[in-house]
Parts: sequence; structure tokens; C-alpha cells
Amino acid sequence: MSFYEHLTQATAHERAQLLAAPAIADCLRGQVSREAYLAFLGQAYHHVRHTTPLLMAIGSRLPARLAWLLRPVADYIEEEIGHEEWILSDIVAAGGDAAAVRASQPDLPAEVMVAYAYDLANRGNPAGFFGMVFVLEGTSVALALHAADQIQQALDLPDNAFTYLRSHGTLDLEHTRHLAELVERMEERDQDEVLRCARVFYKLYGDVFRALPVLEVAPCN
Repeated sequence: MSFYEHLTQATAHERAQLLAAPAIADCLRGQVSREAYLAFLGQAYHHVRHTTPLLMAIGSRLPARLAWLLRPVADYIEEEIGHEEWILSDIVAAGGDAAAVRASQPDLPAEVMVAYAYDLANRGNPAGFFGMVFVLEGTSVALALHAADQIQQALDLPDNAFTYLRSHGTLDLEHTRHLAELVERMEERDQDEVLRCARVFYKLYGDVFRALPVLEVAPCN
């Protein structure tokens, strides 16, 4: 069994807990409100805008044994720059206020998740950051394209309101293949940290979804 396969199996419980978040379950049933979609995009903006700075911080802290990761980190940076602007454009297309989102503060779950990622870069083993990559990109591959279709059908929004979801659903499929190759090359102590942090990030990212508004359905009389 490859380490990536082990990582996937060992985090199955945490992944199931994330996918059980009410906002995700509602979305996959086609029960989603514009408020919930805009709230998701707003929180996505607040963590995606830190992707490039976090990658830069990780690259600057890689120990000698992980120096071979400098090129992959640089490639990630090149691909991720500016993706938060896609989200703001989606917000406008969905009828939201991008300027207000840009000026706002993240909700606590998104703020805690980002803070924990910076802590990995500044204090912990930077290899753990790839546990975050595993969680965010793996969740995107599993949900993004299907979720975009469900939300668009439910809300009758234009295609340009789904740039972030649809582009990441496709792009992250390639990234997960690359991630599998990277974590396979790591030493056991760094693989252990990737696994530990993946479990943490499933909880933290799940909290972001659990804080989103859900559609209130009136009970049947």
C-alpha cells in the first residue's frame, strides 16, 4: 500500500464527519440558498487568499531533508496566485457584495484554520502543511463539480458564478496526483506529520462548513 492510500484510509472517519456537515448534505440534495452559497464563497475567500503567503512561508522553513520540495512549492505558488479574485468575481455574479467580503473579517472557524496553518509554518514541522493540501484539494475533487451543478440548478445562477468551484474541481484532481507523489517521497517522520495534520484539518475545515447557514425547510402539516 502506498502512503497516499494509507493516508486516505486512515482519515476515512474524519472525512466522513466533514461530509456529514448539514450545509454539504443540503447542497448535494439540491437544497441550497443563495445566502448559503454566498457565505461559502465568503469564507473560501478568507482562506484562499492566504494560500500563496502560506506556501511562501512553508518554502522558507523547509529543513534540509525537505529541500527537494522547494520546486514543487514554487510551482504551487505560481498556480495559486490570484485565485481569491476568482472567488470575488463569483460573488458578484451570484448577486453578492465582493467589496464587503474583501473588507470583512473571516468567521472564527476559517480564522482558526488559517492560524493553525501559519503555526505549522512558523513553529511546527512544515511537512504538515501538506496535510492541509490533502484535505482541501481532496474535498474539492470529491465535491466541487457536483456541488456546482446542484447549486446552479437550484438557484438558476449563471456559469460565471462558479469559476472557483469548477476550476478547482478540475485543477485539484491534477494536484492530488502530484501530492501523492510528493508524500510518497517523504521520510516516515514527515509522513506521520502529514497524517496527523490531515486529521486536524478535516476537523477545522469541517467546522467552516458546519458554521454555514442551511436552508430552513418548513415542516409538513
